[in-house]
Amino acid sequence: MWKKCSMPQADPENSVRLQKVLATAGVGSRRACEDLIFRRRVTVDGRVAQLGDKVDPATAEIHVDGQRIVTDTKLVYLAMNKPRGVVSSMDDEKGRNELADFLGTFEQRIFHVGRLDADSEGLLLLTNDGALAHKLMHPSYGVAKTYLAEVAGPLPRNVGRRLLSGIELEDGPAKVDAFKLVDAVGKTAQVELTLHEGRKHIVRRMMDEVGHPVSRLIRTAVGPIRLGDMRPGGFRHLSNAEIGALFKSVGD
Repeated sequence: MWKKCSMPQADPENSVRLQKVLATAGVGSRRACEDLIFRRRVTVDGRVAQLGDKVDPATAEIHVDGQRIVTDTKLVYLAMNKPRGVVSSMDDEKGRNELADFLGTFEQRIFHVGRLDADSEGLLLLTNDGALAHKLMHPSYGVAKTYLAEVAGPLPRNVGRRLLSGIELEDGPAKVDAFKLVDAVGKTAQVELTLHEGRKHIVRRMMDEVGHPVSRLIRTAVGPIRLGDMRPGGFRHLSNAEIGALFKSVGD
């Protein structure tokens, strides 16, 4: 006789009704969340949830329709438009302009996911979710980053083909996943490059190698998260859908 698989029991001291946890996370009203559970669209720790289940919001891994839902209220996920001239640091020992100058004070200690050098600008993600940050930065997960670069022109037609096929740098071969000429005016051109590796100054070094140095570099996307029209120095909290898309980009 087979035994019915049951949901692992949450710690009684921290357990909360699943529909309440989902509603608090912004999935919908408690009634709507009950309907999602009833329709078997919710999983907890890999198992299909049932009405009446209780979970620990700080530890449960919850998905709705395959999308990860973050229920730990202590976790913070931010997108920032880092201005040029600001170092990617929350506490710069040299006293330079840093991220903390724009972010203010958070109850939780947050840190940046990857880096942008001081002369570069654009999208930077910040969080206190160490597990997700590690996956977003690790090259094995292949999370793509997109940049808009202003370079010396005019640009020969074969530049894109060279970058797509791969060029040799001093620390090994490198190539882009996508390349597009955005604009060209006189001796200046704007190009968009997408690549999934994160070696130091990789975009600048690649463009130097093909003979078109970068004069301005803006990161416009990290995986599914886009810079949009955020003002320089501005930041915003990621939406539930954006957080779920980030988890999906690393296979969670």
